[in-house]
Amino acid sequence: MFDTLQPLPDDPLLALIGLYRNDPRADTVDLGVGVYRDEAGRTPVMRAVKEAERRLVEGQESKSYLGLEGDLVFLDHLWALVAGDQATVRASAGVQTPGGSGALRLSADLAARLGSRRVHLGLPGWPNHAAIFKAAGLDVVTYPFFDIPTQRVLIEDMLAAFEKAEKGDAVLLHASCHNPSGAALSDADWKAVAEVVARRGLLPIIDIAYQGFGRGLEEDAAGLRTMIATVEEALICVSCSKSFGIYRDRTGGAFAVGRSAQAVAIARMHLGALARTSYSMPPDHGAAVVRTILADAALTADWKAELEEMRQRILGLRRILADGLRGRWQALGAIAEQEGMFSLLPLTEAQVLAARHDHGIYMPASGRINIAGLATARAADVVQRIASL
Repeated sequence: MFDTLQPLPDDPLLALIGLYRNDPRADTVDLGVGVYRDEAGRTPVMRAVKEAERRLVEGQESKSYLGLEGDLVFLDHLWALVAGDQATVRASAGVQTPGGSGALRLSADLAARLGSRRVHLGLPGWPNHAAIFKAAGLDVVTYPFFDIPTQRVLIEDMLAAFEKAEKGDAVLLHASCHNPSGAALSDADWKAVAEVVARRGLLPIIDIAYQGFGRGLEEDAAGLRTMIATVEEALICVSCSKSFGIYRDRTGGAFAVGRSAQAVAIARMHLGALARTSYSMPPDHGAAVVRTILADAALTADWKAELEEMRQRILGLRRILADGLRGRWQALGAIAEQEGMFSLLPLTEAQVLAARHDHGIYMPASGRINIAGLATARAADVVQRIASL
């Protein structure tokens, strides 16, 4: 039967990683892989994570299953971090998932079970979003979110698209640090989006994957909190990969926000049942690490301090890029005001290939760059090479 299968195209990002690794030049730069890197080009294990792991090694007495929902104490701490004051105001319940992608898939499956037939995704967007929702059986439709040449959020077009959505449709939103554009909705934008989503009876699915990398831990969740304070129901997909630097430990959570404790408890039962037929039990280690950090005031303070150091490093790189590129593309001065690790450059495919072949700068064909992939000492040189395209 395997002979009936047709080869699939290579994943463009994985292919790019291979090309970068095989490039013999000494001055190559990888701006493609979506992980945080420090000045030495490493993705470090955070100090608080190391200490939490040490405590787990010394004190953990079992590797038995925790249950379909996962670590409930972890979930309580994670939800308090994400929802803030809304955590005690709105009825909510969640399950632990294998990363943010696992949370997205469970949320997509639950949306389909709730009767949603379509999901609205913003363009440009993270490619795997569409794949996940299609795999769950939802029809994917798109709305305009960001204009690359002008580096503007298309809020009016976005609102107009939501006005045409049908009751029960799901709407995917990035809480902050939009991947791939780095663009941010203002507080007023979030209020306008929340109003139309509530009025039209849409189901918001909010992906929060970079909390603390944009304007700060509280600020990066402000729009999400506006949304869940306004709508009757929502699904929230949380990733710990970036904020805690535990990418390979696959740690996240899917949360349902609803009208009553009984309603969200039933929603959690369904999320657990969906998990049972997918991956059964979630991996524990990353959740145990996060729980250990968030349950200890000193570890939490150290984690926040290191996360802030990472955020400030990215902000510094953003300013260098904005100052160096606005002479070539005036609109790219906006990079300094954008959030998170990513931005989109207005490059043609030919220019992206020229950056790779002529300058050793590796980025996807979309022109998305991972700003955290730069070292400050090399940033001005890389900017000059990009500006010469």
